[in-house]
Amino acid sequence: MLFLKSTTVTKAPGIYDVDIAAKPPGKTFGVFVATDPDNPPTEVLAQLAALGFKQTYSGGYTHKDRGKVLDLHFQKAGTDLFEGWKAEELEANMAAITALFGGIGITIAPRVMSLAEAYA
Repeated sequence: MLFLKSTTVTKAPGIYDVDIAAKPPGKTFGVFVATDPDNPPTEVLAQLAALGFKQTYSGGYTHKDRGKVLDLHFQKAGTDLFEGWKAEELEANMAAITALFGGIGITIAPRVMSLAEAYA
């Protein structure tokens, strides 16, 4: 779940926040999106699916400011060991993610999760 300061401000229509993160060692990234369930970013989610990302989690909650949030997680299998991404897949997938979210005005900052966060 992404930490949201507020649900009164969106980064793009229907999107509160986006996190691009990988479990250590950081070769295969997931896409984590906090969305407005009453105004979902259907076009962005469809484009993410078209890139091969499959939804692995969906959970709703009410933010402390009473706004509704739908937390969505997406993963894309690669051809490396344990469905990880090889170097060329990493490069292509990150370029596609950057283009998708950049096209709606969201700058992504990929990161590697801490061990505690990744396996909590």
